[in-house]
Amino acid sequence: MSKSLTKLWLRGLRRLVANQVEAIRVPKPRAATKPTRAKTVKSKLKSGAAKAATPRAGGARPAMRESRVRPRASAWARGKWARSYHSAPPTAGRLINHLSYALYTPPKTGPEPLPLVVMLHGCKQNADDFSQGTRINLLADKYGFAVLYPEQSKHEHAHRCWHWYDDSGSGGGEAASVVSLVKAMVAQHDFDEERVYLAGMSAGAGLAALLAVRYPQVFAAVGLHSGVVFGEARSAIGAMDVMRRGSRTDPVALIDAAVDVREYPGMPAVIVHGELDSVVTPANAEQLTKQFLRLNGFIDAVGNRRAGETRQETNPDGVVSDHFKNGRRVVKTAIVRGLGHSWAGGDDTVAFHSSKGPDSSAVMWEFFKHQRRSSEATRDAFVA
Repeated sequence: MSKSLTKLWLRGLRRLVANQVEAIRVPKPRAATKPTRAKTVKSKLKSGAAKAATPRAGGARPAMRESRVRPRASAWARGKWARSYHSAPPTAGRLINHLSYALYTPPKTGPEPLPLVVMLHGCKQNADDFSQGTRINLLADKYGFAVLYPEQSKHEHAHRCWHWYDDSGSGGGEAASVVSLVKAMVAQHDFDEERVYLAGMSAGAGLAALLAVRYPQVFAAVGLHSGVVFGEARSAIGAMDVMRRGSRTDPVALIDAAVDVREYPGMPAVIVHGELDSVVTPANAEQLTKQFLRLNGFIDAVGNRRAGETRQETNPDGVVSDHFKNGRRVVKTAIVRGLGHSWAGGDDTVAFHSSKGPDSSAVMWEFFKHQRRSSEATRDAFVA
């Protein structure tokens, strides 16, 4: 499993190059042939399906539609599973920017606005896979929060990988699209803008880290599972190197180069990683922890402790480190014993999910529910 994911980036690059070569070739003329009746009917059916799936022009908001095929975890859950697309503002190189997504809303029992958890899938996954594998919709029913699943398009990457390493290009555009989608969902469904949380797996964790660093006023906390250190990679080849080895640059220096830490409002973070992960080395979890300690004011520019305290616990599932500031847990890191490149405590019938270790979805929600972004900061972010 892990070997196949390690090869995704290189296969994606080969396909990209092949597509570019194919695009400049002049196609050979074909002799006209009369289609058979069966082919004609099939063509009409495909044409009709394509027209039905084509987004409407003019930026009109599409109606939410309930999916006929629901992820198994959604079928177990009692809420509503709906799919649609969001027309985000154009970004560099794109005149049209449509982002598909799924939204799970639990049965609402009270008048209070629901919190929202944004889940970013990894490579070779989609919203259905991630929902079923993480089983977070069941927690949404139990604790009362909505779950949003932005979905990467195969047109953007053959294996549905997010371009987390390309901050100034595709990755930055994807991040902006996700933020646009989140703001639209909060406005449309009256979710609690002070309690919007973000979580991702692998490439999804990479994009989640980018979003947390660039849009801290939008999200109250972030969860990174099997994620990559922020700021080192600048290309797909560079991303592969960082995944395998971690950053060769001081991770604190990478954060200081990306943001003015003195003006940064902080970002509570929970980091989960498998100790046997051969796709994204666990060194990335250690480096991500340092980066979020820096973003939350625990350490200075050279890594020296300047605030807070750390409590570490070893248990049968692995090693957990909790970092407290003013009595509040702000950064949490869990290294899961015996786990490879998979979501811990998930549905192991779904690729890149494992029943080993603690329930990562529950760990993240337990962390998230104590975090809230201030009213003034979120009001400015969601009005902008």
